[in-house]
Amino acid sequence: MVDESVLFGTVDELAAGLRDGEFTSRELTEASIDRLRTIGGELNAVVTVTEERALEAADRMDAELAAGEDRGPLHGIPYGVKDLLATRDYPTTWGAAPFRDQQFDYDATVIERLDAAGGVLVAKLAMIELAGGFGYDAADASFTGPTRNPWNGDAWTCGSSSGPGAAVPAGLVGFAVGSETWGSIVCPAAFSGAVGFRPTYGRVSRHGAMALSYTMDKLGPMCRSAAGCEHVYRAVAGPDERDPTTADRPACAPAPGTRERPRIAVLEGAGEGEQESVRENYRRSVEIVREFAAVEEIALPDLPYASVAGLIIDAEAGSAFENLVESGEALELSNEASRVGGYAQQVVLAKDYIDAMRVRTKMQRALDEALVGYDAVLVPARASVASPLEGSFVEYFSEYSTTPMGAASNVAGLPGVAVPNGFGERGLPTAVEFVGRAYADLTVLDVAREYQSRTDHVDYADLAGEVGA
Repeated sequence: MVDESVLFGTVDELAAGLRDGEFTSRELTEASIDRLRTIGGELNAVVTVTEERALEAADRMDAELAAGEDRGPLHGIPYGVKDLLATRDYPTTWGAAPFRDQQFDYDATVIERLDAAGGVLVAKLAMIELAGGFGYDAADASFTGPTRNPWNGDAWTCGSSSGPGAAVPAGLVGFAVGSETWGSIVCPAAFSGAVGFRPTYGRVSRHGAMALSYTMDKLGPMCRSAAGCEHVYRAVAGPDERDPTTADRPACAPAPGTRERPRIAVLEGAGEGEQESVRENYRRSVEIVREFAAVEEIALPDLPYASVAGLIIDAEAGSAFENLVESGEALELSNEASRVGGYAQQVVLAKDYIDAMRVRTKMQRALDEALVGYDAVLVPARASVASPLEGSFVEYFSEYSTTPMGAASNVAGLPGVAVPNGFGERGLPTAVEFVGRAYADLTVLDVAREYQSRTDHVDYADLAGEVGA
């Protein structure tokens, strides 16, 4: 039997335990399956447990380790994926009632690569229906119900990667894969105390992933450490001929010894409009970063990031889900706002979309110029702690304001990693985000890892044996 505390280990800790013979992949996977079916059910974090596939893979990984074959740091570790990634032999529901029986006869590229790296797929995890593509205003926008925050069962985990947001800190899986179009990795990570990494657009193949926004969707890892995110990222990143948007270029990182201190930018006004705990924890984080980096204040170019991002998503989602709207099946979605949102997207004008794409190019150039010479920009990941499970999260969020970095980084396709930086109101986690220039994926992960090495904000084992505070 695997001690429950083991399930809260980082990728590196789980890998060490497997190699030291403390437990087998089979034992780890069985423990994960048990927790997915108990705690995962209470959290509404799970759609499908892939038990047969997982146990077969775990036995194979154990046999390989016994024979001296080691596939790397993910070898034998159970993981889950947001249920918008295709998996053979199991449903891929996209979180939406009209697709709850949908099945594909192949695995998404990300799953192929994780399996090749030795990962053991153990679950398809809950998500907001259609990744929130039609707009929504409440946590119950999924046929599996609202996903509860493991730190406080009366709070949400955020969307649209709500299942991974709960499953990682709650010790249901060793790591998970989520997706982000505009905040859907960073927000669940921030609200639930996980580490979430959004790669540069085009660095990770989306073959086999549900399309929401063809030019803004990204897939990325959610883990219990920045180092774990790097392991997963290295396993899945790279070109894929089945996804022509993937980029065949390195994700740069500074060579050891080539710099004295990182240069970190902070934004003018950051930490002024946020909830009190977010503001205080952010300011403490800036002081911690000063211990190992040069910190300078900058201003982002004043451009309409949110308006452009929203218009692009509406136009591209209108194309991606045209058949769902025309068939009338959109009316079967769980959230009332989602049922009608897709219809409005069908009337976005082509000229407006083209104008938005032209402005977007200017934004990408302006942001790249503003970030020249910096290893990362440090911002509050969210303006508040997690919203209540009941009621409109739109109203809750409207009380606070934060920097435009969330919209700017997503519309420009920039990498970012959310890292826990303490706790706030109602016993819920807060987080900061490190954002870098395009293709500086490993650089921002390096900075986040250094920050984490100097802090001890979250002890995931505090969640052992319970759902929330």
